[in-house]
Amino acid sequence: MTPRQYTEDDEARVAALWRASFPDYNGYNAPEAVLRAKRLVDEHIYVIEDDGEIIATCMAGYDGHRGWLYSVAVAASRQGEGLGRCMVEFAIERLRDLGCVKVNLQIRGGNEAVVDFYRALGFDTEDRVSMGRPLTR
Repeated sequence: MTPRQYTEDDEARVAALWRASFPDYNGYNAPEAVLRAKRLVDEHIYVIEDDGEIIATCMAGYDGHRGWLYSVAVAASRQGEGLGRCMVEFAIERLRDLGCVKVNLQIRGGNEAVVDFYRALGFDTEDRVSMGRPLTR
């Protein structure tokens, strides 16, 4: 299966996968809001579809130097098939095509089980403190 560019028609199916994969996606992280906001900036959202179902996703970002991976998700029933690897490698190639020299990602606390997955893809833990601040209007 080949990753492809996300389209507006994918929104409900991607949102459903993200809700199943990331239970804390709500509020400012509501999938529909994230997808719409991302598309205002660029088109770096990728999916794998099988028989009408979105079974894997990856969203990428690029600041002109470093890239980021976000929302890498694979349907629970399809994990272990190499779809996550496929999505990450596809997104990294798109970033490389833009001139990206390094790709970063963050793993949510409690989801440490994916650390070995990313290590197998060449990622390593870096000594950083991740901080965030939600902005309210």
